[in-house]
Amino acid sequence: MGAHLITGAGSGIGEAVAQRLSERGEQLWLLARDAKRAAQLRERFPGARTLVGDLADPAKLSWAFGHQELPVELDSLLHVAGVVQLGEIGDLPVKAWQEQLNVNLVAPAELTRLLLPSIRLVRGHVVFVNSGAGLRADATWGGYAASKFGLRALADSLRLEEQPHGVRVTTVYPGRTATPMQVKVHQQEGKEYDPARWIAPESVATAIVTALDLPRDAALTEITVRPGG
Repeated sequence: MGAHLITGAGSGIGEAVAQRLSERGEQLWLLARDAKRAAQLRERFPGARTLVGDLADPAKLSWAFGHQELPVELDSLLHVAGVVQLGEIGDLPVKAWQEQLNVNLVAPAELTRLLLPSIRLVRGHVVFVNSGAGLRADATWGGYAASKFGLRALADSLRLEEQPHGVRVTTVYPGRTATPMQVKVHQQEGKEYDPARWIAPESVATAIVTALDLPRDAALTEITVRPGG
């Protein structure tokens, strides 16, 4: 039975991955922004352990973790949580840039730094759920895309640095997925939301678990998932 730490397990892709791993009897460690959210996650996933830390304030993660029990061995660290705020560069305020960069990029970097000893111990796996916006920046997506372009760089550097330690690193680039984030995006775009048009979170979860399950002689370094039509 492996141990897996997941961010964003409260909904969407993160919840789908947590459900899949929970059904297999794996040990879940779920990150929550506060104690109330942690209690909700433990109720949703009986037997799961929780860690409390706010991704929007990555500078405090080290302090927060210093007061909690961390996993000794970690088979995977799954960065799934993210935030999005659309807006043209001429309109997007500093606060929107900082929140997206903190949650989508700086926090994953800091979480990885803090948990790398536990991952190296078992030659584990780090998975970054990126976005199609991490490969191409469209109008009004500049802030979000910048955070995701950065996340790609983080993953690429980490992959090379950790190869000697046997740590595998995978970036997943999902297209639009039927999640609460997608509902918010449609609201910001002023468009009607139809979940049937987009990828099911469970399908992205399948891609992630496939990467985790791959034998040690190979690694899925990058996975692009697009709506099947």
